[in-house]
Amino acid sequence: MSHEPQPTRYRTLFLSDIHLGTRGCQAELLLEFLKHNEAETIYLVGDIIDGWKLKKGWYWPQAHNDVVQKLLRQVRKGTRMYYLPGNHDDFAREFVGMVFGGVEVVEQAYHVTNDGRKLLVLHGDLFDIVVQNAEWLAHLGDWAYEMAMKLNVVLNKVRRMFGFPYWSLSAWAKNKVKNKVSSFGAYEEALTDAARRHHADGVVCGHIHRADIRDIGGLLYVNTGDFVESCTAVAEHEDGRLEILHWRAASEALQQTAANDRLRAATKAAA
Repeated sequence: MSHEPQPTRYRTLFLSDIHLGTRGCQAELLLEFLKHNEAETIYLVGDIIDGWKLKKGWYWPQAHNDVVQKLLRQVRKGTRMYYLPGNHDDFAREFVGMVFGGVEVVEQAYHVTNDGRKLLVLHGDLFDIVVQNAEWLAHLGDWAYEMAMKLNVVLNKVRRMFGFPYWSLSAWAKNKVKNKVSSFGAYEEALTDAARRHHADGVVCGHIHRADIRDIGGLLYVNTGDFVESCTAVAEHEDGRLEILHWRAASEALQQTAANDRLRAATKAAA
């Protein structure tokens, strides 16, 4: 008989770019992630709620509310949680220094890993020259990304018909554009320079929707990715080691395991 596995317990989880309030948000996958993964501390590293989209039209299905409730339940169970606003949820910057339901709203944070590394944690939009100097261009890119998300639905229906796996047109296009923007603006270098000025050993950020952990000039650069396309998070293990969690692939593996368990149970019952 199959049984539900216990959640994996991490020292810290970093999540960003969830974009609640948009049709592209993978709320169901995130709920599954939160069911299977817990932590002593969770950092919500910006763009958790998409205020840009909600200003244009209200979209808030039950699953999005369930995500909020699930996070708050983790706080009630003892998880310490920080909310660091980004550009899409910049409305929350008015509440920096306040606590809501046990969630602390902060502009930035310092996290010390269990192996002693001091990390500056912030969303990263303030280091993106497109957002800072041409906000209209950022909004245009956001609209184009939404259109690509809609094309994804049709494209992947066709791919499934021919037995091909999921592939994201919008993620591919955004990476192409963001790579250029990131290179032009020296986004990663600017963030690691900020960490250096703060006498930190590295930085944890989001914003550009591309998960990464690497060394830049002797400092650690960590990007959490997003929970729209790549569905990634960064976890700190008890020994201080940082790891990118790819939940879309993990979810597919869990579903396959569950299907195998059901097949074994049915075979045993029929024997």
